[in-house]
Amino acid sequence: MRGSAAACGSAHGVPTRAVVLSSLLMLFPALAAAQAPAPRTSWGVPDLQGVWDTRTMTPLERPEQFSDQAFLTDEQAAEYERQTIERRNDDDLSHSVHAKFWLDWGTQLYADKRTSLIVDPPNGRVPPPTQEGQRRADARRAARSARGPADSSEDRTLWERCFTRGLPTVMLPAPYNGYVQILQTPDVVVIFTEMIHEARIVPMDGRPRLPAELRQWLGDSRGWWEDDTLVVETTNFTDRTIFRGSGDNLHMVERFTRVDPDTLIYEFTVTDPQTWPQSWSVAFPITTAEGLIYEYACHEGNHALRNMLSYARSEELGTAK
Repeated sequence: MRGSAAACGSAHGVPTRAVVLSSLLMLFPALAAAQAPAPRTSWGVPDLQGVWDTRTMTPLERPEQFSDQAFLTDEQAAEYERQTIERRNDDDLSHSVHAKFWLDWGTQLYADKRTSLIVDPPNGRVPPPTQEGQRRADARRAARSARGPADSSEDRTLWERCFTRGLPTVMLPAPYNGYVQILQTPDVVVIFTEMIHEARIVPMDGRPRLPAELRQWLGDSRGWWEDDTLVVETTNFTDRTIFRGSGDNLHMVERFTRVDPDTLIYEFTVTDPQTWPQSWSVAFPITTAEGLIYEYACHEGNHALRNMLSYARSEELGTAK
């Protein structure tokens, strides 16, 4: 599996490492010139350990009004930040399980004023789905409409049910609880996310992958070092942890590069030929966080799921108010 990941699957149109690196140098010129060396472990590899903050106002996809504009001017960035903060403050969240004071999206774009986390394709947007991907999406919508939004707990999302946010969603900036903690030993890397307290254990010792028929919420990950970059390849997803319409053939390659004591560049490329006609890639910096990750206690505090189901039963009986 390492050979396919290192080559980054040109058969599926995955960008080469050189392309991604050149994009990063363009996107993060200040980081590329950082003087302070990144720390290393006692066994000689880069030390990625710590709590990392993923918050940012930069969206995953480039907003349509910016078309092919990869970066904003200072004036555009200031106006975008002002309008975004104003809109979030004015949003009516009465329909949401989250009060406004829970939300913590981040209040600024990245310093380079980029318009998306997506660095490939160049338009900064998820590729349109294949015919098969669109068919599956239409079938899911039809099934939800036929069942109703709250006939049972299984009609709600895996996130609402406190199972998982899935990959790569769990690594993307979140509306709140956006910390990620990394722990290392010579044989294992643990990537622990604050939201829904999910821990990925990534073997680094070359052990074989799980059998293809064994599927997991967060897939099956294996890691290795390429120079000073941690590479993590993940397969064996289920068809229930859907990411932008993906299926169980989703293939994901992540890269973690600590460029200085306070900054980690995170990248991933996802490939699923049944869903998208080409692979697409994301890259963004995350910074050291002040403070600790506390227990998320998702199941223990999940009153929203019970309330949604009980209200749906009340509506059916005509007693809802």
